[in-house]
Amino acid sequence: MTFLDYLVSVDARTALMDRMMRTLGVDRQLTVVAGHAAVTNRAVNRCRCCGHQDECSAWLDNHHHADEPPAYCLNSDLIARLQHVYGNG
Repeated sequence: MTFLDYLVSVDARTALMDRMMRTLGVDRQLTVVAGHAAVTNRAVNRCRCCGHQDECSAWLDNHHHADEPPAYCLNSDLIARLQHVYGNG
């Protein structure tokens, strides 16, 4: 994998993560959580390691709003915490 391939992969997965957070209504909460840059970086890294990119993209295409992520989502714990702490879950 070239460095450019790596960057494209990270960018694509960052976009998926952003879509997932918006779909689950926690995108704003993620930006105000303490240490949000580090939390976001760890969430992107979890997405980058996930083997369900195509499934995730298809799931997001079929869910414009949802209460919980698909079972394979590696950020489901983070999403649940954000929903709980900020009262929308």
